[in-house]
Amino acid sequence: MVHPSAWHAGPRRVSVMCSGRLAPPDAGLFAPDRHGDRDAAPGLIDFAVNVQPGPPPFVMRALRDRIGDLAAYPTLDDEQRARRAVAAAHGRVAEEVLLLDGAAEGFEVLARLAPRHAALVAPSFTEPERVLREAGVRCSPVVLGAPWRLAGAAVPEDADLVVVGNPTNPTSVLHSREEILALRRPGRIVVVDEAFADLTRDPATGTREPQSLAAELPEDVVVIRSITKTFGLAGLRAGYLLAAPEVIGRLSAGRRHWPLGTLALAALAECLGAEGERYAAALAERIADDRARLTALLDDAGIEVAAAAAAPYVLVRVPDGLAMKAALAERGFGVRSCANFTGLGPEYLRLAVRSADPAARLVQAMQDVLDTRRSST
Repeated sequence: MVHPSAWHAGPRRVSVMCSGRLAPPDAGLFAPDRHGDRDAAPGLIDFAVNVQPGPPPFVMRALRDRIGDLAAYPTLDDEQRARRAVAAAHGRVAEEVLLLDGAAEGFEVLARLAPRHAALVAPSFTEPERVLREAGVRCSPVVLGAPWRLAGAAVPEDADLVVVGNPTNPTSVLHSREEILALRRPGRIVVVDEAFADLTRDPATGTREPQSLAAELPEDVVVIRSITKTFGLAGLRAGYLLAAPEVIGRLSAGRRHWPLGTLALAALAECLGAEGERYAAALAERIADDRARLTALLDDAGIEVAAAAAAPYVLVRVPDGLAMKAALAERGFGVRSCANFTGLGPEYLRLAVRSADPAARLVQAMQDVLDTRRSST
């Protein structure tokens, strides 16, 4: 990672050795295990990571109140309180809740279902394919074409596990419940990654989480959720999974003792409680406004918004996206390259939704880059 002071000295090209040969400086951008935090270098205005800045004060207070308890192991009461909060938030029962050491752990435990063939709807979050392949599961990407809708998705009929994001990262597409439920087959489990669902709204009615399956939850559907994005807790690692009790039993078999620490359990109880729900609802409304403003700025600048956005990020398509990313870094902005997403490529960039001033500055910087290109041709 280049230190921020280097950006002011002009572009710096760094090469690495790969298989005995000198690799180009952008080779790492295509690595399947690369995530957006790698694009948010210190000193850059962060449009690369989809985590809200900082935990809200009520969550900070709840965490501070438990600092004095860290000499003791997490208690059963802490765990039950967190499970009850999650269950109540979604109209479920506690037996349908599995607390997770970060939502990414939910993909790791899927191997305990012993799937023979996993179909992974792409483009989408890359972690499920990585952990399932490492567990020896046969994986088939199901690559959707733009605008990345599920209708007509060529899911192999013998797939006994299907993973889909909703809203999908990085396209920001929100699939309907009906489209997802159409993926069900006898003997198949459908896993829905709803990491950003709590910040979705129906544009017509303002209803939150309009396409979530968390409250509906058929017995052959698993929903994976996160609190770290919305509440600015990525460094804490906390999430949860919703499924039928029989599926929860299979997923939790052989799990280690104390899988979540005291602070993670306290955060889950707080974020899924009444104050957390009010905070998320207000944030979802604000993000919808900020997203509309950002997409309007992009449209006015002639920058292609690649899909109708429903999440706290927007996918754009620009010529020579890697050069655009590098030029924006020189101007002080970090954006997420989508070069390593199956079904996308280096011409796609993901932009986190931010407030009005930084968003306007980013779009102006993008427009300046494009104008410079045009004037040099």
